[in-house]
Amino acid sequence: MKVKEFIDSFNYAVSGIMAAMKMEKSLRVHYIAAITVILLSTFFNLTRVEFMILLLTVVLVVVLEMINTALEKTVDMITRDYHPLARVIKDVSAGAVLIASLNAVVVGYLIFFDRLNPFKEQVITKIQNSPIHLTFVAVILVVLATIGLKTKFHTGKGTHFQGGVVSGHSAISFCLATIISTLSDNLLIITMAFGLALLVAESRVEGKIHSTFEVITGGLLGTLIGILIFQIIG
Repeated sequence: MKVKEFIDSFNYAVSGIMAAMKMEKSLRVHYIAAITVILLSTFFNLTRVEFMILLLTVVLVVVLEMINTALEKTVDMITRDYHPLARVIKDVSAGAVLIASLNAVVVGYLIFFDRLNPFKEQVITKIQNSPIHLTFVAVILVVLATIGLKTKFHTGKGTHFQGGVVSGHSAISFCLATIISTLSDNLLIITMAFGLALLVAESRVEGKIHSTFEVITGGLLGTLIGILIFQIIG
């Protein structure tokens, strides 16, 4: 597969995510819930296996909700008249989302209950010993926040992957630079990290993919989330 074909395929996939979020209120609810759960996970000393299970559970609910949306739109495209099989298709797909949602509740209960009862101060302090977990959480939150802002403020011009109110590349690069500056005491390393982030941001403007404002917005978003996760929470 050529590079352009791969980028186009990725761009179509991102556009599908945005379209589904715009059309389905329930998907937006799951999206907000995903951000909330991932953010709250930073307050607890989750093992890698627990975090992996939690992440897979959240992703499963969102993916099934998107499949449910695709099936509903397909049925509506084929027929506008009532048909018993069309109702079965919609009900079955909605049932799959319900099962995944109930599973998510059970998984959340099993992972968080013992930690919430009682909620001790040690739980918060232990998170300082989990920089890898915090890094993944920060990057995931940056991606989710970028998708949300692109969906909310997309003007209809261009594509979701290229352009938009927020530069995702700039947001992720500045988030990682902020994380590096938090974990390292070496001024040279910190300077190089932010230098690379600036190069990424500059390339988005130079390539006329984003405006200067969009790049600055992305940089601020990534930096703020990095600070939130590693300085305030951590």
